[in-house]
Amino acid sequence: MGEAAVIWGRLTESFWLNCQLFGLTLLFAIPLGLVVAFGSMSRFAPLRGVVKTFVWAIRGTPLMLQILVIYLGPGLMGFTNPWPSGGSGRLVAAVAFAINYACYFSEIYRGGIEAVPKGQTEAGQVLGMTRSQIFFKVTLLQVVKRILPPMGNEIITLVKDTSLANVIANKDIIMMAKEYSAKGLIWPLFSTAVFFLVFVGVLTLFFGWLEKRLDYFR
Repeated sequence: MGEAAVIWGRLTESFWLNCQLFGLTLLFAIPLGLVVAFGSMSRFAPLRGVVKTFVWAIRGTPLMLQILVIYLGPGLMGFTNPWPSGGSGRLVAAVAFAINYACYFSEIYRGGIEAVPKGQTEAGQVLGMTRSQIFFKVTLLQVVKRILPPMGNEIITLVKDTSLANVIANKDIIMMAKEYSAKGLIWPLFSTAVFFLVFVGVLTLFFGWLEKRLDYFR
C-alpha cells in the first residue's frame, strides 16, 4: 500500500470523529433547544430570566472556551474529573457542542413559535383543543417551515465547528492534516477541504429538498 493511500485512510478515519461529534450534537441539541426555548418563553419570570441569562452567556462566549471549561474545569476546581481517560473522555467532553448549539437552536425555535399568528391558537381554543393539541396539530408544522432555513445554516456551521474539538487533543481530520503538512505535504490540507465540501454539499441538497417538500405551508 502506497504512502498516499495510508494518509488518505487516516484522514478518512479522522473525519469519522468529526461525523460522530456532528451526530451526537444534533441528537442532543435539537430536543434540548426546544426545552430551552420553552424556558425562555415561560410565564414564570424567574425561570425565564435564568434561561435567558444562560443563553446569553453561552452565545456570548467562544465555543472553544466552553469546550476547555467543560473538559478541564472540574479538575482545575479540585473536583474528581468526570471524564474517562483517553479519546472517549475527550468525546464526552464535546457535550459543549450540544449545549452551545441548543442555545442557538432555542432562539430559532422561539422566533418560529412567536411568528405563528396568535389567531390560530385562539381558533384552536374556541374549537376546544388543549394547548398540547394546538401546539402539535396547528403550530408545530408551521414552525418547522419557518425555522428550516436558519436551522439549516446552523447545522452546516456545526459541520465546520467540529474541528474545534482538537483544542482538547481530539485527533480530528484537521489535526491529522496539520501533522502531515508539518512533514512537507500540502495535499492532505486540500483533501480535508474536499471532505468538508462534500459533507456540506450533501446537507445543502437535503435542506433544499426539504424546503420544497414544505412549500404547501405558504
